[in-house]
Amino acid sequence: MKRKTGEKTGDRLPLKALAVIRYSAYILSLTLFLSGALLLCFPAPAGAVPPSVTADAAVLMDARTGQIFYDKNGLQRREPASLTKIMTAIIALEYGRLNDVVTVSRNAAAIGMGSVLDLRAGEKITVEDLLKAALIMSANDSTVAIAEHVGGSEEAFIEMMNAKALVLGALHTHFANTNGYHDPRHYTCARDLAVITRYALQNPLFNQIVRTRETTISFYDSKRKETIYNTNRLLREGSYPGIDGVKTGSTPRAGNCLIASATRGGRRLIAVVLHSANRYRDAVTLLDYGFSEVTRVTIGAEGEEVARLPVANGLTGRVPVIMAAPVEVDLARDQLSQVRREVRMVPSLAAPVKAGQKVGEVVFRLKDEELGRAALVTGQDIPKKGLFSLWRKTMARVNASGAGAGDATCALFFRLPSL
Repeated sequence: MKRKTGEKTGDRLPLKALAVIRYSAYILSLTLFLSGALLLCFPAPAGAVPPSVTADAAVLMDARTGQIFYDKNGLQRREPASLTKIMTAIIALEYGRLNDVVTVSRNAAAIGMGSVLDLRAGEKITVEDLLKAALIMSANDSTVAIAEHVGGSEEAFIEMMNAKALVLGALHTHFANTNGYHDPRHYTCARDLAVITRYALQNPLFNQIVRTRETTISFYDSKRKETIYNTNRLLREGSYPGIDGVKTGSTPRAGNCLIASATRGGRRLIAVVLHSANRYRDAVTLLDYGFSEVTRVTIGAEGEEVARLPVANGLTGRVPVIMAAPVEVDLARDQLSQVRREVRMVPSLAAPVKAGQKVGEVVFRLKDEELGRAALVTGQDIPKKGLFSLWRKTMARVNASGAGAGDATCALFFRLPSL
């Protein structure tokens, strides 16, 4: 009797469902089994110790790749102080016109707390010069003038800042003003600031401004000129080799903060320190650590055997699984012991198997961050069992039973139709 569609079949699962469950269980067990394998390959080198900083939160990031080499409370909510102005600059550069002449409003001129350019209502100055004042001398009044001109209002400009933060993946950040004044709704974290800074450094003019030690800005249609000096002491004094940015920040609640960047040997690093007892020393400690301890490492070699897969109906029962390409990353020495790999591949194969046949992939991770991945392929051909292998097995049985070769040939002959 035919079973109706949808009729229950007891507690037995369909074959496809069983296959999916078995495959998932195999992948999970293989991942768990191999996740610690790389720890054995890369023990922590002697003397590899992460740096110690006084900052409550700190991050060291590779400017090119975005990879994190050091993290201390990187996702902890902190006040950014004037580091806010990096995002202010991003919006001004992307939505404003640098040669536009801004007429200073009474609202912008009224800003007097902290570092200011001492703007006066009715004065005229270009967006570019306001931007220089904001980034070099950290002028709080200039950011308000920028926001009103580029965004139409300070509120609209702040909305643009928050929208950009989301686009960049700075999900732990919210801005309530353009200059970093204290506000319960104004917060970020060290990781987000590193992400925002890395993005900003891709802009040539931003790069140029944040590495400027001093410059003179001129007011439009006026004799007024102001020479401004960079608040970043590392940059201003040129005391650190390769230093090339980016911004300081200080308020009573945020404490002393600094984002510093430096380039050596083609590698650019971004150090973020928040609420620090000595922000310059902390930044130097992180940068030194990055330049001395971070190196290029092959965490997976091309052709490296990762596992062996069972092969059904093959001349041999298993086939080696190898990496199709190398995986190379920059890592600090003390991070090597924390790298794990996840192997994901099919549970088995059926002959014939061709060398180079893709069967899965291997993913390398540092904590929750993916470092790289590569395809896994079969390392050799595995032919399907044929007449010769059958004859050899038959001969082995015959020899074991003491029968003659003729009996073996006869036995093989009569078995041929079932092949």
